[in-house]
Amino acid sequence: MAKRLRDYGLQSERLLWPTKGPSKFEEELGVDELEQALGLTTLEKAVRWAQTKSMWPDTFGLACCAIEMMSIVGARYDLARFGMERVAYSPRQADVLICAGRLPFKLAPVIRRIWDQMPQPKWCISMGACASTGGIFDNYAMVQGIDTIVPVDVYVPGCPPRPEGLLYGILLLQKKIKGESVFDPSLRVEQLADKNGLFLEPAAVDELSEPFGNSVHQTRSA
Repeated sequence: MAKRLRDYGLQSERLLWPTKGPSKFEEELGVDELEQALGLTTLEKAVRWAQTKSMWPDTFGLACCAIEMMSIVGARYDLARFGMERVAYSPRQADVLICAGRLPFKLAPVIRRIWDQMPQPKWCISMGACASTGGIFDNYAMVQGIDTIVPVDVYVPGCPPRPEGLLYGILLLQKKIKGESVFDPSLRVEQLADKNGLFLEPAAVDELSEPFGNSVHQTRSA
């Protein structure tokens, strides 16, 4: 007995109507071909699959990590295998921000402005120890972790990390996106930048930038 589309779990008024005969699609496609040509999924899984396979990165290279980041688009590592060959240098056409290298406070408002110009949904990768924690640059000029400026989804450790490390971070980001829900309205809600262009208040950033004292404050502030 030939299977109908409704036997595969498809729910629609047309398919569930008991007096309706086979559709044109069912008549032209035999039962054997139907098993191979028909695939069932959910809207959420389809959206997540499309997002993970077509992410457009906006590269924000600041130091030696940027050299490692540049190499992933070459023939040796071939970022195009993951659907990211289209590197967007316009924030309005990108959905993944890759910050590679140390971030000075002078550029903190710039990266925050770039982040705000990127449309939702969007994600961020912090590449290298300097971008993630400030690294060896524990001084008054460097942001001690870009997560004080923009929300970060994946941290790639290393000084600098090899291109394989960044590729692994991209795979982890794809795995994280597959676990998100498109129907969660609070998932991508974030604090908007204030007049200073910072994710945190300047006083809080100053506090985070001096874990053991630095060139401005030789001791921890109260």
